[in-house]
Amino acid sequence: MDTLLSMKVFCQVVQSGSFTRAAEHLDISLPMASKHVGHLEKTIQARLLYRNKRNLKLTEQGERYYQDCLLALDILEQAANQAGAGISQPRGLLRLTAPVWFSNPIFAGWLAEFQARYPEVELMLTLTNRSVDLNSDGEDLALRMSRQLAENVIAKPLAQIPFYLVASPAYLAKAGIPRTPAELSAHYGILPSYTDILQTPFSLNGHTETLDLKTKVRSNNTLMNYQLTMAGAGIGYLPQWLVDDDLKSQRLVRLLSDYHTPAIPLYAVYTSRDFLSAKVRCFIDFIAQKSSDTV
Repeated sequence: MDTLLSMKVFCQVVQSGSFTRAAEHLDISLPMASKHVGHLEKTIQARLLYRNKRNLKLTEQGERYYQDCLLALDILEQAANQAGAGISQPRGLLRLTAPVWFSNPIFAGWLAEFQARYPEVELMLTLTNRSVDLNSDGEDLALRMSRQLAENVIAKPLAQIPFYLVASPAYLAKAGIPRTPAELSAHYGILPSYTDILQTPFSLNGHTETLDLKTKVRSNNTLMNYQLTMAGAGIGYLPQWLVDDDLKSQRLVRLLSDYHTPAIPLYAVYTSRDFLSAKVRCFIDFIAQKSSDTV
């Protein structure tokens, strides 16, 4: 039998002063109420109640056990309430993993705004370019960019992140400004290794072209590509969030801005839809709203 339920029945019998009234209160049969108390007595190998037709009385062992049961049930109820509060109210530690290049002014500003809005949530950030196993690594949530996710993950689409062809003014002054995808053949590319820009279609007025860009550097570290592009090593293919400020200040120049290219989807990835905590739900909704406003 369920020992926890038996403890509840036993306490109710004592509080009601009667098996009959306890059974009615708990909506169980009288024989079942008696079985639960008998189960406890067998479990602890001690008699808990003196019983006759008119009344019942706790034994000495029963009195001590009754007090212990009240304390144990109260602790369990408090634990359930605290855990339940984490389901309904955003609080506690939120372990989040994201690509390294998310250490940019836009995303940092969002995190600051999230913490101001939900001060009881503590963020534990892991920025990495490897695909984290949420089950084994203990992360609550992963932000991932991909055009094709694995089939065994639960993912919520958040936004489409545009990537731009950009270069420093110093590089363009030396190498010239390409006006069409074909003119890129004379230039060097600083390219991400996680997406193949050379297979990405660039379209203008219904006409589609692919790039003929000489690969100078490929890296899975977008921040390294960014620094190389800023240093004038070539033309970078970088996410909008990372280069927005540089484009506004003209530290970088966007190329082929009239051409359209497919953006890369951003997903929130988590392990289970069941009992999704408020801190995770709120963070997903918050980032979805902020990213859709930005793009």
